[in-house]
Amino acid sequence: MSRPDHPGSGSTAATIGPVVDRAEMMQRARQVFRDVVADPTAFGALAVGIAQQARAADHLEALVLALRAQAWSERARLGNQRAKELLDDAARIARRAGFDEGLSKVLATRAAVNQELGRLIPAQRDLDAAARLDQGIDAAEIVFQQAILYQNLGKLSQARELYRRILADDASVVLRTKSANNLAIIESQRGNRDEAQQLIGLAASLATKAGPHLIGIVASSRAWITTTNGRLTQGIAEFVEAARLLDIAGLPLAEHYLEYVDALADLRLLPEAVDVAVRAADDFDEHGIRLMHAEALFRVARLAALRGDDGAAVAAGVRARALFDEQRRLPWRARTDVVVGDVELRTGRITPQVLAVSRRAAALLDRMGLVSYAIDAHLTAGRIAQALDRPVVARTNLRRAEAIGRDLPVLLRLKGRLAGALDAQQDDGARLAHCRAGLQDLARHRAAFSSLELRVLASGHGAELGRLGLRVLLRHGTSTQVFDWMERTRAAALVAVEPAAGGSGIDDELSELRVVQTDLAEAQQQDVDQVGALLVRQRVIEDRIRRVTWSRPGRAGTAGGVPSIAEVRRGLADRILVEFGALDGEVFAVVVDQRKTRLVTLGPLADIQEQVTHLQFGLRSLTRRGRPAQSLAAYRAGITRRLTALGSRLMVPLRLPTGSSVVVSPAGGLQRIPWSALHDGPVAVVPAASMWNRTNRSPSANDSAALLIAGPQLPGAVDEVDRVGRSYRSPTVLRPPDSTIDAVVAAMAGADLVHLACHGRLRSDNPAFSSLQLQDGLLTLHEMEIRGVAPQRIILAACDSAADAVYEGNEVLGFVSALLARGSRALVASIAVVPDAASVPLMLSLHERLRNGDSFGDALFAARSTLDTEDPREFVNWCSFNAYGAA
Repeated sequence: MSRPDHPGSGSTAATIGPVVDRAEMMQRARQVFRDVVADPTAFGALAVGIAQQARAADHLEALVLALRAQAWSERARLGNQRAKELLDDAARIARRAGFDEGLSKVLATRAAVNQELGRLIPAQRDLDAAARLDQGIDAAEIVFQQAILYQNLGKLSQARELYRRILADDASVVLRTKSANNLAIIESQRGNRDEAQQLIGLAASLATKAGPHLIGIVASSRAWITTTNGRLTQGIAEFVEAARLLDIAGLPLAEHYLEYVDALADLRLLPEAVDVAVRAADDFDEHGIRLMHAEALFRVARLAALRGDDGAAVAAGVRARALFDEQRRLPWRARTDVVVGDVELRTGRITPQVLAVSRRAAALLDRMGLVSYAIDAHLTAGRIAQALDRPVVARTNLRRAEAIGRDLPVLLRLKGRLAGALDAQQDDGARLAHCRAGLQDLARHRAAFSSLELRVLASGHGAELGRLGLRVLLRHGTSTQVFDWMERTRAAALVAVEPAAGGSGIDDELSELRVVQTDLAEAQQQDVDQVGALLVRQRVIEDRIRRVTWSRPGRAGTAGGVPSIAEVRRGLADRILVEFGALDGEVFAVVVDQRKTRLVTLGPLADIQEQVTHLQFGLRSLTRRGRPAQSLAAYRAGITRRLTALGSRLMVPLRLPTGSSVVVSPAGGLQRIPWSALHDGPVAVVPAASMWNRTNRSPSANDSAALLIAGPQLPGAVDEVDRVGRSYRSPTVLRPPDSTIDAVVAAMAGADLVHLACHGRLRSDNPAFSSLQLQDGLLTLHEMEIRGVAPQRIILAACDSAADAVYEGNEVLGFVSALLARGSRALVASIAVVPDAASVPLMLSLHERLRNGDSFGDALFAARSTLDTEDPREFVNWCSFNAYGAA
């Protein structure tokens, strides 16, 4: 993180001018302190100069005040060690000279610095000494610092009382601003949302009179309060604005970013949150700000636990706990105990002692009124008690968590629903009711986002509710009930997405990203040292683009509905739907045809995933040039064995009629399967039955409007689109150098059928930036989404174009899922790398059937039957392409 230059650098004599007499020097010292409080960065150097002049003139009273001003400037920019040295000097001078009033003020300021250094006992000593010296002239400053100390120690009732006293008294605008700000944070933590909003509004109004320093700090607090109150999109926008204001004020952003971590965690942007938390922890550690270093370590531990990195969670938690013990900060210690308790539960290391620690943490946080933290603690304690077979204890904590959550923002309410579901172990009806209510809350929460990425990630908040409900129904429910439940928890973010509004508003960022991507591709080919720096720059630009879409609100009423079995059957006509699911490591399927619905168990998920891994390796190996015929034959035989094994595990037990037309909806762990190669009949793949119904109901467009696009650096692409183009009367064909991003996006707007023959690039680290290689750069999935690009029918003759990434909550994100979500009716795409030029026979045959009016599933089945599967390259194409959607 960048920080302003040290305020003492350079000469300052010219900026402060000569001092005429001692009275003027004292006046300037008083003024510089007021200026530094309002703007520590702008006036820090001036404080240094006045201190130098006062020392030279042996004006001790002015020197004490100027040193305090200089220390205040250092502290605002994380220079707390230097600030303490300056204040120690000022205190010695004031004490020797008998300046009681000046010493009292210095001690109050040093108490604030000591707190931030994690030295809370010395801070209390300074405040006690300042109170004894003060004669009422500046008592409000001492009261304020005492309130902060109480707040840091978790004595919130005492802190609230002192903050309210300052607001009621005739204190300075700076102290009233800070008091309103801190009180708003406390009330938000206690669940008093309306009062918190009123107080932060008051703080913002007062800050305009106090200077840019406090304007930025209050803006950051407002953003945190907004997000903790459940308004995440608005909160993200406010965090961005707060960062801008803090930067204008020249202040470090470490504490701001630490608060931003909480918002990122609520959005389930966990990699981003971890990165920010670790950087903030390092920054505070470097500057010796032990108070905030401990809080940063807590967040690192919590995020590591959320990501399942148990070792990192415990390591950071142990370090944070030691600092909180040293600082006597009981609430933070309790929150850390909860995180560590969660990890110990997940790893099976729980003991009665772990339960006792978790219950004490829950009781403490509850007693202090920190309801947003107490709900986590009670939930963890209840889980641990259940695992230790302590049902009475478990019920006590779980019911308390449920009660707390009823009136809290949605993400905390979901935890209350989860606690209720866990408590209702002996009552399946009550358990399902809690799960269903929680998923309904989640649907409304998800609909608040316009970003498909955030919708997909948000489903993770309800993943355990989904599993609990499904576990009940698999045990006691009907096949129809199991199907209905899977539809509630499968690709719900995709079903809920409304069409994009169009227009990105970030054209400059997109252009900059293309330049960096081009430079990166060249650097990677030439193996130069610039690759690392370009990757960092690419990520920075991508993050800027993502933040724009994160802060855009969704539309009301877009939660999406679950189709009934009757609606599904009407949409299927003579097809058979197979909806696969996985729970507790086992795979099952619900089969829906016109006569009945049945549930079929299929075996361990791990065995199936192992077959898929080997299959993908074999397909990649067959596409590599120069392999001897004997090796190709061995790989082909291996692929055939894997296909047979997958068919015997996934399809044979379903007893589907030979040649039947099937709609497959796979579970998250079954995405990269060549479904077309596992069934002797037409197959269409959809993320959920709800998506099938929606794409099946979409109105038909002009089938004659075909757009054919060839990308660069692919020798067979031009030949492919030229030969396909002969199948249409007047297609639009874009070849290099005309197949630019802008030209392709513009042409897609009026096209019904789009064929893309180009390189595809899967970004497993960030699926929203998976891309298609066009003439002037990469057309990312993210850009397609924000520009509203979703043609009715699309053929992606590109490698890995169907390789959607899988997320918690049975969500997927990639080209196929995003395009279907945004309005496309059908796609053909590959689940693996496909050989250049060898796909032409398949594509020619596919287009011939499409021109005859076949659906994508029927057309792909017929086209695959024309391939020479003895040819290794055509065999790869026969295996790799799936049809998606209903059209």
